[in-house]
Amino acid sequence: MSDKKVSRPCHHCKSRSASAPTDTSKIHYEKFWLYRHCSSVQQRDRQAQKAGQLFSGLLAMNVVFLGSAFISSMIFNKVAITLADVWILLSILKVLCLFWIIYYLLGTSQQPHAVLYRDSHAGAIWIRGSVLLFGSCSILLNVFQIGYSTILVHCKSRVEIVFPSIGILFICTQAYFLWHHSKDCIQVQHNFTRCGLMLTIATNLLLWLLAVTNDTLHMEIESQLREVERRFAGKAPSSHPHWCNETTLCTCPNMTICKVFQKGYILLYPFNTEYCLVCCSVLYVMWKNVGRHISHDHIPHTKPKFKLQGVVFGPLLGTSAVVIGACVFMMYQIQATSLVPSRQVFVIYYSYYIVLLPLMSVGAVIGTIIHALEKKELDTLKNPTRSLDVVLLMGAALGQIGMSYFSIVALVATDPRDLLNSLALSYSVLLIFQNITQNVFVIDGLHRRRTPPSKEEDTKEEQNREAYSQRRVSVLELGQEIRKASLSYIHTYSHLSWKRRVLREISFFLVLCNIILWVMPTFGAHPIFENGMERSFYGYSTWFVIVNFGLPLGVFYRMHSVGGLLEVYVTA
Repeated sequence: MSDKKVSRPCHHCKSRSASAPTDTSKIHYEKFWLYRHCSSVQQRDRQAQKAGQLFSGLLAMNVVFLGSAFISSMIFNKVAITLADVWILLSILKVLCLFWIIYYLLGTSQQPHAVLYRDSHAGAIWIRGSVLLFGSCSILLNVFQIGYSTILVHCKSRVEIVFPSIGILFICTQAYFLWHHSKDCIQVQHNFTRCGLMLTIATNLLLWLLAVTNDTLHMEIESQLREVERRFAGKAPSSHPHWCNETTLCTCPNMTICKVFQKGYILLYPFNTEYCLVCCSVLYVMWKNVGRHISHDHIPHTKPKFKLQGVVFGPLLGTSAVVIGACVFMMYQIQATSLVPSRQVFVIYYSYYIVLLPLMSVGAVIGTIIHALEKKELDTLKNPTRSLDVVLLMGAALGQIGMSYFSIVALVATDPRDLLNSLALSYSVLLIFQNITQNVFVIDGLHRRRTPPSKEEDTKEEQNREAYSQRRVSVLELGQEIRKASLSYIHTYSHLSWKRRVLREISFFLVLCNIILWVMPTFGAHPIFENGMERSFYGYSTWFVIVNFGLPLGVFYRMHSVGGLLEVYVTA
């Protein structure tokens, strides 16, 4: 696999590169030995691109299968394959990814004509911000792990200190790489870049898989310790399987700093899974953009900005849902973490969802109907970012939908007439319906063309900006300025068409609702496991596997829905 530089591109290619600067007339076309007999350069370029994607995809598939075999062997045969062996494998993969990222930053991207195009749809500010946020939390997680392992160094392996140290370097380098180069459409070293991106994607997928299985292990330890506390308190033992006493051999000593490391590690653990999934999505878009020539139609003439103009009821209802949800979450955390969780707190938790989910579903259905009534054209241009958004929304929703169906079967088969069972059953059914309606609304909105701002709005915005830049607002004038801003806001709200107004209200309401539904399970509210109904039906180990594969996907779905809904809000 090699690349061929053509200094005089054909007329067709010149029209496709109209968006590039005028001084970059050289385009690197791909070449592959299987297609050396193709008559045209463009056809050979397309076939070589497909071949490069195929081989890099095969590389990632083999790496994922190898890592999955290691992790599965660790779970089912802890004697032959230990957690340290898995960490060694992942450390090797991280080091290889680090070498490639550094080579890309210092070598590939610095070559002449390396980046002729940048995908304006890729690397949105919210997703790059998510990379920084979750990356920072993952760095803290690794710091806590290093500190915790250092205190317990007498009973822990040295690998438990080396692995998170390499992880910190990997996270910092990858976050910098994604922040500055997520929009690149690289035009040189196509196949080497594809293989490097796919290797990094495979490494993040394996880190996510290990995080999910490790989350299962530490949740089992927590349940075991709770069972021991119940026995010391004189309570009847629950129907958990018999656990060995190996976890008591390496326990946290009675030190404040050790407890801080332990609690911080448990608190920040979910963010690590989110970081891996977000990085995979950004890297996949970069992989699709390797060798891509963007036409002039793909470049937006006006970059849409997020403004809070034209929304009143959506923020009010959404803020109410967030405040009530935060109160319910705090009550749940206080009650559910006690030795004997109160039945009432589960009723309150499910009741909150049963009220909120129908409101979200109705809003999504109304928004979909308005989309159907609009005469706005569909955006049919090729867009890898939007295609990935659709796939991620549909795929991540399978986590919550799958758990809900498992829960429905268990509840109907046991005692659906019980109050708590009936609430859990209603919660599962409404959750399925809400996921489906929201996906339809968001996906339909992502395929709509952007509504350009009117000339009146642009003129008024320029006048306001000039007015504020020419004079300073004193303290005495503050009241008058607030009144003018309020009148301007009401004027903008009244001049929007009713369709755009309703779409913005619905989108903003759903954004806030998805934020609180992301916060609650992320920080430890897991009633689907802690109520014990499905666990007693499927068995402890089986239900752990279902929950720990479904919950991270559900959390990722809520976070990704926020980005999609913000995009719908901006395009309305």
